[in-house]
Amino acid sequence: MNLIQLALLGMALTPIASMAAGASVTYSVQHRYALGGEGKWDYLKLDAAARRLYITRSDRVMVMDVDRGTLIGEVPGAVGAHGIALVPSLHRGYVSNGHGDSLTPFDLVTLKSLPVIAVSGKDPDALIFDEASADLWAFNGHSSTGSVIDPSTEKEVATVSLPGKPEFAVTDHAGHIYVNLEDVAKIAEIDAQTHKVLAAWSLAPCEGPTGLAIDTEHHRLFSVCANRKMVVTDANDGRQVATLPIGSDPDAAGYDSKTHTAYSSNRDGTLTVIDQADADHYTVAADVPTQQGARTLAIDDKTHRVFLAAASVKAPASEPAGKALFGVLVVGTP
Repeated sequence: MNLIQLALLGMALTPIASMAAGASVTYSVQHRYALGGEGKWDYLKLDAAARRLYITRSDRVMVMDVDRGTLIGEVPGAVGAHGIALVPSLHRGYVSNGHGDSLTPFDLVTLKSLPVIAVSGKDPDALIFDEASADLWAFNGHSSTGSVIDPSTEKEVATVSLPGKPEFAVTDHAGHIYVNLEDVAKIAEIDAQTHKVLAAWSLAPCEGPTGLAIDTEHHRLFSVCANRKMVVTDANDGRQVATLPIGSDPDAAGYDSKTHTAYSSNRDGTLTVIDQADADHYTVAADVPTQQGARTLAIDDKTHRVFLAAASVKAPASEPAGKALFGVLVVGTP
């Protein structure tokens, strides 16, 4: 190999070496999709395989095509909609009705709502599907309980008493459910088979934990807190492994298992991005400007973009000048 060839090889390798050394990545809002419609919103749920984003609004669920940013349709019949869960094997989705003490099932193809499923708890909020037990879990904010629902029979089969007010919940799909307890700043571990609370671990110095995400590979839990902290907990024994600064008034948390990145969506108009070096070491990579009130999120594990709902997104040209509509922001990297 001559000197010219060596020089060219060195030039070709330079960008790769720079990336391997940890070159900075720039996050930004890449898309703003105006959808419109009245009413409050809460949880988002992204189906990466079907390329659909489900958005709970007060009396319905909006369904957006994530690749086009357009509204596919709406699921009617919700009553104070909060959480949403999908059970593809049954071709069903479910939404928790905070004002109806029930769940509304719907067909994932037609988006037609089906007869409601009553729960014994008051104000069902967070809603997840646990693959290991094949059960739905609804967490009831006004009764400090969890309702276990068999989706095949559409019946509540168990109730779990909790030592605090439940907020977001996650599953490891291996026999354990975890839920933040907002009023006592703890996280509860539940046995998904016996329906027993196994532990309630302190999240101090966290105050008012809301959003929760899980890294099932490393058994780590990410709780975002009202006092601008994210607490990382070992899901095996409750050991606290890290505390990180985040934006103000967070609501949701997320974790991308492919990029090893955790997120906190904050009402102050920022998305905090946290890099995971290993199971116990984390750094804040960015506080991405988003939009005031964009507090709930969903992650697309295909494109590794983050979707956030916001009350005021720039309207299309067909709308009156200056008018802003409810919509969705998409944060990603180049």
